[in-house]
Amino acid sequence: MPTVQKSLRISDTLAQAITDAAEATGRDFTAVATELLSEAIAIRQCPGITFMDGATGRRAILAGTGLDVWEVVYAYEHLDRSFDALRHAFSHLTEPQLRAALSYAVRYPEDIRRRIMANDAWTPERLARELPIFVPPRS
Repeated sequence: MPTVQKSLRISDTLAQAITDAAEATGRDFTAVATELLSEAIAIRQCPGITFMDGATGRRAILAGTGLDVWEVVYAYEHLDRSFDALRHAFSHLTEPQLRAALSYAVRYPEDIRRRIMANDAWTPERLARELPIFVPPRS
């Protein structure tokens, strides 16, 4: 993705927080600041979405649930894009939460597509090879 250089004045406290995050993750200041700014824009564009670190990296989740946005979108796609069926499948979520997930998917389709592809790559064979502890023993 093309980039531009901009001069920006931030408080010492904010600069230190970004530096601390960069050191903690082994990334540089610019990468962390860019990630934080990108997430802040996404959160403003899609109320109800936030971001969380996890085993697969940083990802969009439904705020207050820990449920990945891609999981809701994946279900929606497999329910023939029926909002009523989605509401039934995720009856514990509110309509605004479901709409937030779908809104995020419209604005950030590449993120959702990448996460779904990564999930689909976990075949039974790969699971047995890489994480055999999660494969039940054969009788």
